[in-house]
Amino acid sequence: MKVIKSLALVAGLATMVSCNNQKADVKSLETEIDSASYALGMDMAIKIKSNFSEADTDMFLQGYRNGMDSTNMLMKEEELGDFLRTFFQKQQMEKAQNEAKVKFAAVKAAGEKFLAENKTKEGVVTTDSGLQYMVLKEGKGDVIDPTNKVKLHYHGTTIDGQVFDSTVDRNEPYETVANIFIPGFNEGLAMMKVGSKYKFFIPQELAYGAQQRGQLIKPFSALIFEVEILEILED
Repeated sequence: MKVIKSLALVAGLATMVSCNNQKADVKSLETEIDSASYALGMDMAIKIKSNFSEADTDMFLQGYRNGMDSTNMLMKEEELGDFLRTFFQKQQMEKAQNEAKVKFAAVKAAGEKFLAENKTKEGVVTTDSGLQYMVLKEGKGDVIDPTNKVKLHYHGTTIDGQVFDSTVDRNEPYETVANIFIPGFNEGLAMMKVGSKYKFFIPQELAYGAQQRGQLIKPFSALIFEVEILEILED
């Protein structure tokens, strides 16, 4: 990330510049070194400003001074890289999510409208988390434990009926541990017995949220799955 590279460059400059010899601002650039030094400082400031406008200048300069003289440091040097990487990844993720909320507001609204209407239909049950399900066939086998390896069929569609994935259409049952799916799918499986067939109506927050998954699953999409448990497999 540009801002992390800029901050890392400050550490490199610390070996070339002495904070103990501070001077008043100069009015002109007399030498090539003056020009290069000034340009480098200004370039870093512009990059940081454009990527991290919330930066506290006083804290930035305090961190620079502490790094220069290696005293009164509020963070350990070995922690800096991981902290900055995690912080700016979080900032980028939040920015992307906020942009997606605006761009895909209609998708989110359509899902909410669909689920609000769907929950009033006969046979539809809504859990505390917001997952909606309908029992198409109740099995008589064992209840699925999240750690069980299971063989199952699923048929996944968008709320307008477009199929994005289907083991039924491929005629290839899926074998997997029962807790590897999106949260809404996992919650639904834990209610099912072997031989059962349920239909899940999964709100976006229990599906992929702000993520885009292929062409059909847009950010904030509510999803529908028909799921049938064929058997629990031996480990």
